[in-house]
Amino acid sequence: RFNQKPYLRLFTNLLYDLNTPDPSLDSSNIEVLNAFTHALHKLRPARCPAFAFAWMELVSHRMFMPKLLISKPHRCSIMFKTLIVDLLEFLKPYLQNADLLDQVRLLYRGTLRILLVLLHDFPEFLCEFHFSFCDAIPSTCIQMRNLILSAFPRNVRLPDPLTPNLKVDLLPEITHPPRIGCDVTETLIAYSVLSPLEQYLATRQPPSLPMQLCEKLQSADAKYGSKYDVKLVNSLVLHVGMQGIAKLQAKNEEGIVSQFQDNSCMDIFERLVGNLDPEGRYYVLNAIANQLRYPNNHTHYFSCVLLYLFLHSEEMFIKEQITRVLLERLIVHQPHPWGLLITFIELIKNPQYEFSRQPFTNCAPEIQRLFDSVTRSCMPAKEEGSVHVP
Repeated sequence: RFNQKPYLRLFTNLLYDLNTPDPSLDSSNIEVLNAFTHALHKLRPARCPAFAFAWMELVSHRMFMPKLLISKPHRCSIMFKTLIVDLLEFLKPYLQNADLLDQVRLLYRGTLRILLVLLHDFPEFLCEFHFSFCDAIPSTCIQMRNLILSAFPRNVRLPDPLTPNLKVDLLPEITHPPRIGCDVTETLIAYSVLSPLEQYLATRQPPSLPMQLCEKLQSADAKYGSKYDVKLVNSLVLHVGMQGIAKLQAKNEEGIVSQFQDNSCMDIFERLVGNLDPEGRYYVLNAIANQLRYPNNHTHYFSCVLLYLFLHSEEMFIKEQITRVLLERLIVHQPHPWGLLITFIELIKNPQYEFSRQPFTNCAPEIQRLFDSVTRSCMPAKEEGSVHVP
């Protein structure tokens, strides 16, 4: 039976030695940190599962994690992101299949604690790499995903979502783009999707591309019992949204409403939501909801996309699934992402959506009580809607 304690002690002693005052040895030296990160990546749980607990303790060690994240070179944050993704990828198949053995449960709790520390002390790190982390988190881990999406930069002040007559589109931060620390197009390039996608976004040609995308998402090399590649879905949704924001910013104020409704980006969103089966639609809506974070132009745009799809969809099951994606993120324990709260409050407060009249909100007494409870917690007083959606 493998004993991980001697190796844990060895690495820990090295970390302590590197942090002792010594003019000839700088513990913050980038090459020293890079050597440790490289060693830990080679010993990641997927390759050395018997070393997983010691590995997680080393990754979160106070002599290692802060050194990487406080260092000014951006390369250090990327290095630590790789280690967090290693941990999440190892847990993913167990969490996806709800195979929570005692050992996996302990690893999961340890991971939550690391994320909580990062949320409290290094929120900018979670903000920057949220896309990579959401790729590695299964759809069943709603609270873990909420922890990451709830992070916001320390120089940003979050307005209270329950503020009466809150004008989200007038917030100064709502026009600023968030920092994305990874290449969103990498997966699109790997599946030969980026080039035809860029052509369609620019010219709307060929008209058959949205349907081809639906087939491409299904024929991808999917894992964990799904016929969809969730990473491809996430990359597609975020890239199309970023292009949609760029189109709106390139137009004058007078053209924003019509440009939001009638453009190639919304064509793709509407076709994906309208033509995919329930599983594929769920992944697309989840990918949109993953961008509902702190005040920035991504949060505002994707919030408007969700509300637009709800308002203009003629199919009741689409409205029901949009509600499910939002509600399942709200009924878990806090924290809840600011953009998620803003979107759901707008949905239930603004009379144009007729949310309380939807059949699925009154289909059973238990469901009705659930919606009443969430509505009371999100809407203490009746106010007008605040986010304008064309």
